[in-house]
Amino acid sequence: TTPPPTTPPPTTPPPTTPPPTTPPPGGTGCTAVYAVQDQWNGGFVANVSVTAGSAALTGWRVTLTLPGGAAVSSVWNGIATGTSGTITVTNQSYNGRLGAGQGTSFGFQGTGNGTGTTATCTGS
Repeated sequence: TTPPPTTPPPTTPPPTTPPPTTPPPGGTGCTAVYAVQDQWNGGFVANVSVTAGSAALTGWRVTLTLPGGAAVSSVWNGIATGTSGTITVTNQSYNGRLGAGQGTSFGFQGTGNGTGTTATCTGS
């Protein structure tokens, strides 16, 4: 007869990295599309279109990152916090409620060059 093996069979160690997880959503979805409407030496006018995602919004907040040297001098259809660098624009009382897929917009006049501004939206 053959004696039984003295070494245990090989085993596969468990994975050392946890499986990927999907983070919870950070608020209700919306998109913001920034566009320069007019540009001249020393100033510009821009428009930002805000669109709700698949759920209705009771309010929205757009974060704008302006290029160096640019500043906001006036805003319409929104309430701005800050004037240069990274600023936040929130809805007015009359344009915060948006149904799923609905949109609104706000605009502003600025000094400097408006090209290169980025916009991100967060809804509530």
